[in-house]
Amino acid sequence: MNILIVYCHPSKKSYTFQVFERLKSLLKKQNLNFEVSDLYEMNFQGDLSETEYEREGFAKTELPVCKDVLAEHAKIERADCIIFLYPVWWSDCPAKLKGWFDRVYSVGYAYGQNDSFPKMKTLKLGLVICTAGHSNDFLTEIGIAQSMQNIMLDDRLGKRFEQKEMLILGGTLELEKVIAPHMQQIEEIVTKIKNHST
Repeated sequence: MNILIVYCHPSKKSYTFQVFERLKSLLKKQNLNFEVSDLYEMNFQGDLSETEYEREGFAKTELPVCKDVLAEHAKIERADCIIFLYPVWWSDCPAKLKGWFDRVYSVGYAYGQNDSFPKMKTLKLGLVICTAGHSNDFLTEIGIAQSMQNIMLDDRLGKRFEQKEMLILGGTLELEKVIAPHMQQIEEIVTKIKNHST
């Protein structure tokens, strides 16, 4: 199974980066092929240009797609599984990752005016892993967990993936209490990927 990790965090000092490093280590240990789109490392442009807006807003598919977006399309086409890894900021992903969806999910590729229009293949597995300061119980109690799942799984991943799952690694405000169970959950996710590939 070929895996694409779309990783979004600006700091190598972050807990999200620790999760990222652990995830890559476990994937290597299982001999799983993966490549990474590290959006901050790549300096990925998250804002639509005026021309891109014109293409998207008016479905002008004759307008060209930017080279950096085409490069992401190629990564998606090589993948069987995409893992989105990011921190929860104000109940959603960082703006740069939202911009990845805005630009990479381009008209004529990820969506269109009818079912036969989009070119993006259906991937086997979509995994969303996000770190959050608040506990999962609190995020569920106030409705944020469900909101994030609706946005990421139902809308952004949508029918583009055969199977989808979201893992919220909450409670990082008390990191010493959650780091061991979180790392165990990452191990379980990798095992699930490995089993899915056989």
